[in-house]
Amino acid sequence: MTAERIETLCYAVRWRVLLKYLGMLGVVLAALNSVPFAVAALLGEFAVTGRYAMALAVLLALALPLARMTAPDRLQVNEALAVVALAFVLGSLAMSYPLGAAGDSWLDGWFEAVSGITTTGLSTTASVEDKSRAFLFARAWMQWYGGLGIVILSLALFLHNGVAGRRLMDTEATGDTLVSTTRTYARRVAIVYGVLTVCGVLGIWLAVGDGFVALAHGLSAVSTGGFSTFDDSLAGLGHGAAAVITGFAWLGAVSLPLYYLAWQKGPAGLFRDPELRALIVATALLGTLLTLWMPTGGGWLDALLMGMSAQSTTGFSTVVVSGLDDASKLAMTGAMLIGGSVGSSAGGFKLLRLLLLLQLLQRVLVRTAAPRHAVIDVRLGGWRVDDEDLWRAMLLMVMFVLLVFLSWLAFVAHGYPALDALFEVASASGTVGLSTGITRPDLEPFLKVVLCFDMLAGRMEIFALLVVLYPGTWFGKRSETV
Repeated sequence: MTAERIETLCYAVRWRVLLKYLGMLGVVLAALNSVPFAVAALLGEFAVTGRYAMALAVLLALALPLARMTAPDRLQVNEALAVVALAFVLGSLAMSYPLGAAGDSWLDGWFEAVSGITTTGLSTTASVEDKSRAFLFARAWMQWYGGLGIVILSLALFLHNGVAGRRLMDTEATGDTLVSTTRTYARRVAIVYGVLTVCGVLGIWLAVGDGFVALAHGLSAVSTGGFSTFDDSLAGLGHGAAAVITGFAWLGAVSLPLYYLAWQKGPAGLFRDPELRALIVATALLGTLLTLWMPTGGGWLDALLMGMSAQSTTGFSTVVVSGLDDASKLAMTGAMLIGGSVGSSAGGFKLLRLLLLLQLLQRVLVRTAAPRHAVIDVRLGGWRVDDEDLWRAMLLMVMFVLLVFLSWLAFVAHGYPALDALFEVASASGTVGLSTGITRPDLEPFLKVVLCFDMLAGRMEIFALLVVLYPGTWFGKRSETV
């Protein structure tokens, strides 16, 4: 009976709404990808320019008529999540053709596009140093707008999630629609993201002395993407330049709305944020463990930089990951799955959910000493945590573990070492990009598809992708509001 009552209150997505907002996002994607199109033309790479022209023409031909459709501003949550998921899938498919010019197959081009738009940084390209500047810029640019996009679109995931939504919006409640609230949020984070990007590019330029290298690494760092213009990532740049690049990547793992609130209310509030404190502690702890375990000549600085890269889910590297000991790989695997802050461009299941898990554990322990009917609230950073917040956090963490486990089984079944396979899958699911060497040009096509699914699911925090796969999203009664 309860299930039947719930069913009567559920609505499938309205096609007009879905197509309208997908069309709008398609136009935005076309505008964003006109930048690498222009760069390829300016560099005289006309074969690639032609591929971009074709992709943009198809994208606009499909998106413009849809964007002109009329639809209500008020979106259902399943509609918003479906738009988020489909935007990343369709965006990667649209750019697979231009990026495929540098690979041997369409699948490799799609892998690069998925890795770019999800800000992961894994690559099936054997070498990047022999690739054109247009290709290198396009990958970094995709990571940059993918990072900004997920921060903005993630509001659809968190607006109704109690403590997470209130932290992002700094408000107890809002009477606005999902669209208007997202616009407010988007303006805030776009300003912060833009300022952080400019500072990153200029700071890296001063450190490396090469404008193009600074631009490519600045875009990848702030988006916590990790694509580098060098085959050995940051290892050949020297510790000074590597520290600057990794430092800006770590700043990208801090909640962007937190910077905005600090600018409005003063920087003192930054360190009162429990998630930022957790990010600092987690990075320091991982760096310490890697200092004790890593067999590298760089010592503690290499260990700290690798710890910052893993915890921020960036993927830049100053050492060869395949040469690390098992303990270091396991520690980094855990950090990659946890990730950075909610409202940042970092991946993983987010530190906020780990903090909620610890709060739940504390409540269970306190209840053992409390009277039977005592009411024990869970609070985090001054906010009261509802049971629904705790339930959602636990559910997503379980789904993350399940995603990693099933993908890991696929790699082990193909004969890959268990620990290296676990590291690789965690890197993809956490949208990190560090690799033990498994991701390569001749990786089995099925496993390339598995990693693409992991990157998309991890970037969308699984919920959005499950909404797309759920039959009730597409079939059933629809709202009468058109």
